[in-house]
Amino acid sequence: MSRLKSKELSKLDGGERGRKLAEVRAELSKLKAGAARGTLRKEVGQINALKKNIARILTVINAQKEETT
Repeated sequence: MSRLKSKELSKLDGGERGRKLAEVRAELSKLKAGAARGTLRKEVGQINALKKNIARILTVINAQKEETT
């Protein structure tokens, strides 16, 4: 998965952001399971990228909540 940009995430509506967050979390879960089994070789670097993408999505979600309150 490529790097998600904050500007692109802020343009999405809440439902789409939620789906994107669930998708990224599911992919991270698969990679972590593969790492635990020892079958992960090339995708090791993707784990950190996925964690950062999750943080970006959550940051945009929380910023939107701050704006509305």
